[in-house]
Amino acid sequence: MFENHISPWMDEELHIMRDAVHKFLAREFVPHMARWEKQGCIDRDAWNKAGTAGLLCVSIPAQYGGGGGNFKHEMVLVEELCYAHISGFGNSVHSGIVAHYINSYGSEEQKQKWLPKMASGEIVSAIAMTEPGTGSDLQAVATTAIKNGENYVLNGQKTFLTNGQTANLICVVVKTDPSASAKGISLIMVETESVEGDGGFSRGRNLEKLGLKAQDTSEIFFDDVLVPSENLLGNVEGKGFVQLMEQLPKERLIIAAGACAAIETALRITAEYVKERKAFGKRILDFQNTQFRLAERYTEAKLARTFVDDCAMKLAAGKLDDTTAAMAKWWITQKQCEIVDECLQFFGGYGYMMEYPIAKMYADSRIQKIYGGSNEIMKLLIARAI
Repeated sequence: MFENHISPWMDEELHIMRDAVHKFLAREFVPHMARWEKQGCIDRDAWNKAGTAGLLCVSIPAQYGGGGGNFKHEMVLVEELCYAHISGFGNSVHSGIVAHYINSYGSEEQKQKWLPKMASGEIVSAIAMTEPGTGSDLQAVATTAIKNGENYVLNGQKTFLTNGQTANLICVVVKTDPSASAKGISLIMVETESVEGDGGFSRGRNLEKLGLKAQDTSEIFFDDVLVPSENLLGNVEGKGFVQLMEQLPKERLIIAAGACAAIETALRITAEYVKERKAFGKRILDFQNTQFRLAERYTEAKLARTFVDDCAMKLAAGKLDDTTAAMAKWWITQKQCEIVDECLQFFGGYGYMMEYPIAKMYADSRIQKIYGGSNEIMKLLIARAI
């Protein structure tokens, strides 16, 4: 059913890109997924291969080494990764989030310094927002960066960093003015190769998670770490909170797009299974309960796809508002968890076995309602607009 759907934002160039991404993932990523999940991270050279193939920073201007595309190109990547069951490649953070902070707010020197290497895979990036005591409350971050001569002195702790073990460029949310709330927040780019080994910067262990087993997720620690003042993103203190708020709709739509693709994938593999699996002398699909429940889930999937497509076109045109992005994030991730759970039920005991993709999808889905701002926060944002 979904195979016949063509999103209204797709064009010939994007179809060509989709085919290329599909072939790349089948050749370079899919054969290694089981090993990556056991080792807890993607091979480092996979980033270089993705860069060579043009899969990194696809929506960053070509003058900085990117693909020169827009959010529609990021959508193709997000969808194809989901369709191929690649759940540990943190490119959405690297290309979809960090690269755009640099492109939107960085100085020309900062863009030239970091973006080309991010596009090639020479640099892998991460963003450090969450702290053990803050969660979604970004105004309450306790990590500080105090100006001292030509450097900032960083102190604090961050957690749940996607690409945390691999990243050599980290966008850190800090308080440059600890006495202020939102107006005291700034973004500082930490180049790990320049601070590792001095005793002040350290990475915690690769955190063991319920799902996303191939994605390295870490804590990081700062103890009087010196970072050059020119690494302040945009060279103006106190702009970090506004910068975060301006970029979060894109992050939330990336999550919603991934959720939509996951829903479609879960329903596709479930439809294949219930057509083949038999019980009491007939196919699982022939039971009315199966037909009715799948009819409901396919309808919800269609609604999700229509919503995501509309949001993608709005974002590409610069017209996606915060409230709509929050709606998409909470509703589609909620439906993802519900639908994957119901699909697993059709597999019976086999659905609980990790060798079946639906089991891995069940574990991977749960985080979607938490990161990028919890779904409860999304509802608060929507309520403010009422």
